Amino acid sequence: MNFVEQIKQPIISEIELFEEKFKGAMLSKVPLLNRITYYIVRRKGKQMRPMFVFLVAKMVSDGGFDERTYRGASVVELIHTATLVHDDVVDESNRRRGFFSLNAIWKNKIAVLVGDFLLSRGLLLAVKHEEFELLKIMSTAVQDMSEGELLQIEKARKLDITEKVYFDIIRKKTATLIAGCCASGANSVGEDKNTVETMRLFGEKAGIAFQIKDDLFDYTQSTFIGKPTGIDIREQKMTLPLIYTLNNVSKKEKNNIINIVKNHHENDKKVAELIELVKENGGLNYARKVMIEYRNEALEILNQFDDNEARRSLELLLNYVVNRKK
Repeated sequence: MNFVEQIKQPIISEIELFEEKFKGAMLSKVPLLNRITYYIVRRKGKQMRPMFVFLVAKMVSDGGFDERTYRGASVVELIHTATLVHDDVVDESNRRRGFFSLNAIWKNKIAVLVGDFLLSRGLLLAVKHEEFELLKIMSTAVQDMSEGELLQIEKARKLDITEKVYFDIIRKKTATLIAGCCASGANSVGEDKNTVETMRLFGEKAGIAFQIKDDLFDYTQSTFIGKPTGIDIREQKMTLPLIYTLNNVSKKEKNNIINIVKNHHENDKKVAELIELVKENGGLNYARKVMIEYRNEALEILNQFDDNEARRSLELLLNYVVNRKK
């Protein structure tokens, strides 16, 4: 049994039933859409976000949930899938999870429309069942993700990002959806607003740790990860290891780093040089330290709840977030 299967143990039957419900949620009367959504379902990821929904729901309710939780997980996964489709268009990426991306096969126009369809289908699922709190949680997440992406694009052009702005970007771009998963899990079993907010905060901290780990992959040679080393530098994205390095080197080295990111980000030799500079100046160690701090803060929130199988799986999931190889 691998680590992800171990995490899923308390919700294994729920995940299997969810997969069937998720397929049904994407069905359309348009044959082309059905062919594309079938392709999406076949190349599913680790289902981390539905896992957060189900495990949180089970933890706070001490074991039980109903159709509302499945609905919450479906809405989350529909919106997450929509954002991945749109991301591949924005990033001009031809691969996703080891397969060709939708835009690589069906081109950008169709990919954008499919992303729009998935997004609207997710929001309509909440409206249809009058799940207005779920709708509010997930609409806020969509708004935050859009703002986060635009803020990152703006800062990539100016290269004036600070650590504070970096955390604002990843809180909006990545952490908000995981926060939404956890809030919707608590909301689906009728928990009060304080508990829903506590779980939202737990998800936000887990999501920030998740994104820092993703940023660290950019500086690591690995056959596991789904993107080549140095891609963030090539896209002029200022991530935590790089920001720390900029703040802790001489003015001459700082100017050299900015010059590489601004003018030589497509030069393999220069990118490799910058990766070594970040490693030598403690950028990776600092980012790892901050990531573990966020992981620990999320664990402290879990400790407020009674010990049960779901809570232990959430603890495993947090450790997986910071220790994963891809």
